[in-house]
Amino acid sequence: MTHSVDNPLHHPEVEQASFAGYLANFVITVVVMTAALWVVGDKSLSTLGFIGWTTLFAVVAVLVQAYFLLHMNWSKAQVWHTVAMLMFIPLFVVMIGLTAWMFHGLYERTMIAMPPHTMAAPMKRAAPAQAVPPVSQPVPAPKAM
Repeated sequence: MTHSVDNPLHHPEVEQASFAGYLANFVITVVVMTAALWVVGDKSLSTLGFIGWTTLFAVVAVLVQAYFLLHMNWSKAQVWHTVAMLMFIPLFVVMIGLTAWMFHGLYERTMIAMPPHTMAAPMKRAAPAQAVPPVSQPVPAPKAM
């Protein structure tokens, strides 16, 4: 930074930290993660609804932690941290998206195709085999020559 501060506790980045901010972050994050856990464990949503709600909860958790823990805002002390994060997010999304696209293409080209009905139906558990007592048969006597 271009300016100097005699007391490190009066540095602009240190002054933004507070117990109330960290406590608010903890409480909001626990609520969001509990809601996400409930959505995952409930299993009553469609696939699209599941993906949508899980993504929403993940975005809310990231935004809450960026604001309360990383103190990202448009103040003079934090503007470059915020700009750096805003430049990083599209690169991260593109990187993850291209990786998923690459693995999807590899999967289609390298895996053995399964009939569609076997992929959608849940696997049935086989009935346990019952113990069958061995059948004792008399051993034939050797023939004399």
